[in-house]
Amino acid sequence: MRTGSEPTTARSALRARFWLSVWGVVWAVFGTAAFALAGRPGWAIACGVLWLVITVDLALIVRHMRQGPHFQPGPDIPPYPPPDSRRR
Repeated sequence: MRTGSEPTTARSALRARFWLSVWGVVWAVFGTAAFALAGRPGWAIACGVLWLVITVDLALIVRHMRQGPHFQPGPDIPPYPPPDSRRR
C-alpha cells in the first residue's frame, strides 16, 4: 500500500537483479558442465536445477523491465489514505 512517505525518486533494483541473474546463469552453466565432465551427476543435476530456477527468475525480471514503470505510481498520483483501524 502506498502511504505517501516513500521517496519520489525511488527506483526498482531490476537492473541489479538482472545482472546478478546473468552472473548466476553463467556460474550455473559452468558448474553443470564442470560437474558433468568430472563424473559427479548429483552435483551436475543440482547445478542444472539451479540453472532452471535462475533462468525463470531472469525471464520474470526481463518481463517486468519491459512492462515499464506503470507498477509504481508517479508523483502526480496522490497517496492512498491510510486504513482506518476503527473500521473492521
